[in-house]
Amino acid sequence: MSETVQIALFYIVIILVILIPIGLRVVNQYERALVLTLGKYSGLRNPGLTFIIPFVQKLIKVDLRVTTIDIPKQEVITKDNVPAHVNGVIYFSVEKPENAILGVQNYIYAVAQYSQAALRDVIGGVELDVLLTERNHIADEIEKLVTAETAEWGIKISTIKIQDIELPGDMKRVMAKQAEAERERRAVIIRAEGELTASENLRKAAENLSSTKSGLALRTLTTIENIDKSTIIALPIEFLEGFKNSK
Repeated sequence: MSETVQIALFYIVIILVILIPIGLRVVNQYERALVLTLGKYSGLRNPGLTFIIPFVQKLIKVDLRVTTIDIPKQEVITKDNVPAHVNGVIYFSVEKPENAILGVQNYIYAVAQYSQAALRDVIGGVELDVLLTERNHIADEIEKLVTAETAEWGIKISTIKIQDIELPGDMKRVMAKQAEAERERRAVIIRAEGELTASENLRKAAENLSSTKSGLALRTLTTIENIDKSTIIALPIEFLEGFKNSK
């Protein structure tokens, strides 16, 4: 072997010793890695130790764990023209790393922005009462819209939750008065129902006493027994006659 070849082999070994550590990469269990060779997608690497050609290939790691991002609080006008400040939270994960990286520039930012738009669209089509009472249903509608759009990006939406709904101060006062009026209305109904039940029971008792011979007289004597002994009560003659006849 000539001296020139030996020198060439020496330099090749030196280059390999330098490049091999540079090209070694570790892909974690919760990650997948895309490989771009001279800018072109050339494959997906699984968890473990892998190698890329330095300066020729590029490794892009994608986290497959569930990601949580906030929908910032924003003002939304409901169908009945009531302004409300609403925020939420999104839970999603990457199912197809190649689509998430190659199909959209920043998939996390894209999901957040589209979720904000979907939130405004859905809440803008419902009235305030529906927004306050059917929060989970509205969140499901937002999730459907976001899922339909982000499926092409390789994103799986786990769930979307509406966290806070903040109303203007004057609207809160109006709702408080409305709730108070509703409580008073229910109280009146309950009292009326109680009085109706009591009057019905009195009517039945009166009918039973009137249908029983000397029932009224016996009931009066029972009442007298429960009164203070020092109290003097004048009884009509008709009552005494009735009591005598019952004897």
